[in-house]
Amino acid sequence: MKEYSSEQYLYLTTIGRKTGLPREIEIWFVERDGRLYVLAEHGRKAQWVRNILVNSSVTIRLSGKRWNAQGRVLDPAVDARTYTEVQAHARNKYGWGDGLPIEFNLQEELQG
Repeated sequence: MKEYSSEQYLYLTTIGRKTGLPREIEIWFVERDGRLYVLAEHGRKAQWVRNILVNSSVTIRLSGKRWNAQGRVLDPAVDARTYTEVQAHARNKYGWGDGLPIEFNLQEELQG
């Protein structure tokens, strides 16, 4: 995967857990070991996080490309090292690193 560290935002599309409709947000991200991570400022209360907990299939748009991806909420105990490293990486990139890390594993690049 190409490194996207110079990019500031990605566009994340989840499927609404109640409506079934696509919901897109613009959000800061960091990259680590070929995966993308975003931090949910409001943790599991964020609507987009709640959507991912019901349906982990998402679409990510970044640097003029689109991918199908799977989202996963990191567990502070099980994923402790990744959890803290992602927060530290976000602090270095944006000056802010609080929040619940969500991991995205990019799968297939979409055309168009």
